[in-house]
Amino acid sequence: AATLALGLWGSAHAAGEQRVKFSTNLGDFVVEVYPDKAPKTVANFLQYVKDKHYDGLIFHRVIADFMVQGGGFDQNYQQKATRAPIKHEGREALAKGLHNTVGTVAMARTNDPHSASSQFFINVVDNSRLDPVPIPDGDPVKNFQFQGKTYESLPRAQLVNHPMLFGYTVFGKVVSGMDVVEKIRNTPTGAAGPFPSDVPKTPVIIHSATLQK
Repeated sequence: AATLALGLWGSAHAAGEQRVKFSTNLGDFVVEVYPDKAPKTVANFLQYVKDKHYDGLIFHRVIADFMVQGGGFDQNYQQKATRAPIKHEGREALAKGLHNTVGTVAMARTNDPHSASSQFFINVVDNSRLDPVPIPDGDPVKNFQFQGKTYESLPRAQLVNHPMLFGYTVFGKVVSGMDVVEKIRNTPTGAAGPFPSDVPKTPVIIHSATLQK
């Protein structure tokens, strides 16, 4: 029975997966996305892939002990126009097992949790501090701990909507070519365009992003 159950889980898991191949000037890597865990985020990402939005863009922000980020700027550091941002669904993805660990892919955003559009980042270390913060049951929430402090009897809506508690939505993972991501991670960086730091001195260019059959 256990073997049968595992077999069924494996089939269902595979059915929900899709893969995108990124070809860059440093090599190729493949991202597996999980529409069963972050459906709106994955649909948004795949639409940008289908629209060839990422082709010719760069990884414009590279921090070796943190993450590598791309999907927004071209080689002249001009930001490419995007569709409207999507609703944050990080807590839903977290509840289904997606965390900001090495190799996972998450949506980049501004301080507004609901501002993600086309930019994404790949975690190159475990970044648990980027995970959404689960909100305990109850209203008011009797006991809530955050950053070493304990809060009591807080209105649930205050916690659910607090910008600092949303974290970042994980929606996929690099399943091959992590050595290429390591090359991106270790490329020398400095100031360029409008950015004061963390820009690869030799541009890391996304030649194409294509949906795998």
